[in-house]
Amino acid sequence: MAYRPLADEIRPQTLDEVVGQQHILGKDGLLRRIIEGGDVPNLIFYGPSGTGKTTVANIIAQKTHRPLHRLNATTASISDIKAIIEQIGTLMAPEGVLLYLDEIQYFNKKQQQSLLEFMENGKITLIASTTENPFFYVFGAVLSRASVFEFKQITPQETLPAVRRGLSILENRLGTPIHCEEGVQEHIASACGGDIRKAMNALELLAGAARVREGFLEIPLADAQTAAQKSAMRYDREGDAHFDIASALMKSMRGSDPDAALHYLARLLEAGDMITAIRRILCSASEDIGLAYPQAVPIVKACVDSALQLGLPEARLPLAEAVILLATAPKSNTACMAIDRALSDVRAGKTGDIPRHLQNVHADSAGQEREQGYLYPHNFPRRWVQQQYLPDGLKNKVYYQYGDNKTEQAAKKYWDEIKK
Repeated sequence: MAYRPLADEIRPQTLDEVVGQQHILGKDGLLRRIIEGGDVPNLIFYGPSGTGKTTVANIIAQKTHRPLHRLNATTASISDIKAIIEQIGTLMAPEGVLLYLDEIQYFNKKQQQSLLEFMENGKITLIASTTENPFFYVFGAVLSRASVFEFKQITPQETLPAVRRGLSILENRLGTPIHCEEGVQEHIASACGGDIRKAMNALELLAGAARVREGFLEIPLADAQTAAQKSAMRYDREGDAHFDIASALMKSMRGSDPDAALHYLARLLEAGDMITAIRRILCSASEDIGLAYPQAVPIVKACVDSALQLGLPEARLPLAEAVILLATAPKSNTACMAIDRALSDVRAGKTGDIPRHLQNVHADSAGQEREQGYLYPHNFPRRWVQQQYLPDGLKNKVYYQYGDNKTEQAAKKYWDEIKK
């Protein structure tokens, strides 16, 4: 008998057996109602691998009684699509075909366009899957002719029944009962990161390496921890996960949540991406803390320098210090907002001549140096004197507005007393 991977053997045959995705496949889920109605439109499934996208496509094929053709966009070509299209209207596919196109983001615009005509006349029902955001990676004309459903990462609680079912299948296959040390099933369910395929692969590996003791196959927790280590990490430096984690780190620091910030820092460091964490930390010190606590910049820079000199794993220590400091520091984005306002004017062409008294001292065309009229502030009481600095067209423009934190309010009070 040919070997069949456990992940394939455990694949659900009905919607009720699908793990997770209750938001679209639950009792009142929209996708479930569409499938059960039988009139299935073009669909795009978006979400992490191992969350049931291929499984649901198989169930749809069974429900609609259409031939199912599978293509992977990483290896398929236009000729593969043409070969499928040639079957339409023949005895092989009198009612059209169901095309499951995995990783559609790897199809270029021309390849995606080749599907349009047959998607519109209903001869091809396209079910495309992608691990990336389809609104960024799928050609607009294809996207407009399909309904997008997001498959969410499966939780450990949702994975646990699948782990138990997989163990039952392995016991029947091997003809020997399996005994798991306490915590093994829970660890696999958690460490697989919501990927059922990974969980089943880990189970197969563990069962194949298990020792027989007192008539049982014994799976110790230490083996489960070794087999599933780091498998929960979903990270691709070119994919959505990279930008999502980096964004979550910075927003958590900005939102003054040190625990969340540490969590996302840990995810970046565990993936070995220290540079992304450093860039977000350095940026946050000026963008989000700014003038409310200006000393955050040199402190964070010192932490970053230490991290770069230490390298991982020790780099986690100064980076954690920096993240906690930023998350718990007072916040001000006044510097960020001020420079953005100034840049907006410059980009809009609002500049004008620099006032003569601010220009660099130089000779005019006649070889005579002109009087500038510049007032040197240090020659005046309290080192300040009223004079115009902005160009004439912007002379009353205000870019910087003091924040309501203690540091900026102290500066405001100081200058208000002098300038009045």
